[in-house]
Amino acid sequence: MHFPFSYEIIYSRRKTVAIQITRNGKVRIRAPYGCPRSFIDSFIRSKEDWVVKHLEKARSHPSPSRPPLSEEKRKHYVETARAVFTQKTAYYARIMGVTYGRISIREQKTRWGSCSSAGNLNFNWRLIFAPEAVLDYVVVHELAHRKEMNHSKAFYAVVESVLPDYRSSRKWLRDHGDTLWEAV
Repeated sequence: MHFPFSYEIIYSRRKTVAIQITRNGKVRIRAPYGCPRSFIDSFIRSKEDWVVKHLEKARSHPSPSRPPLSEEKRKHYVETARAVFTQKTAYYARIMGVTYGRISIREQKTRWGSCSSAGNLNFNWRLIFAPEAVLDYVVVHELAHRKEMNHSKAFYAVVESVLPDYRSSRKWLRDHGDTLWEAV
């Protein structure tokens, strides 16, 4: 199949196929090992309009070149994020009746948070520039993995039991998450 854009396929142990458009306008298809190329092609075909729209947006809004963040400023943001996420995680863990291990603050390029099977949590410090409800959603999302280590209906039922309006925060991240890289 021929598409009006080039892309690379990255295979991993994930369970689903996903499309990622990087800030610099590259298209990546993330797929499970062994996923047939015909399935990937039909998936891309079904999302072609969405990809083209987002590529046009990326090209019409080139990332402004901004001076690199000083170590001092980065450290300040990381410490601010650590305080915020430590407080929010303790609060929501009590409500949800779950425990957790270590909290790490990172700057992952492709995820806002993660939860290991040991219960260690990672959060992206750039989230501190998002609306408060989005931070709550990411914390509850990661803590929900302490009950369901997947993204099943049961998992989202846990999230919804704590944050009935979680979908708006999830949508905000999808639609505006890239702006958090432009905040500083």
